[in-house]
Amino acid sequence: MSEQPRLECFIEQVGTPRILQYVSRYCAECYGEFREGEKLYYDTQSYRYLCRECAERHAERLDEACEVIEEDQQGGLF
Repeated sequence: MSEQPRLECFIEQVGTPRILQYVSRYCAECYGEFREGEKLYYDTQSYRYLCRECAERHAERLDEACEVIEEDQQGGLF
């Protein structure tokens, strides 16, 4: 059984007309448009709103302190 993503690392909000009009209407990762009443996930490290799917993918890279775990960069050009 796989471990649940650490969504507690995000602030969960409902897409109110005010948020959608003044803050963000689109997911910062996939650029999907949010709908009124949809749950949004605010990433406090990167200061951006994500949809649930993108928040779950991003949460897989977080440690217990909700910080991004850097992956080893091997085999790159430099």
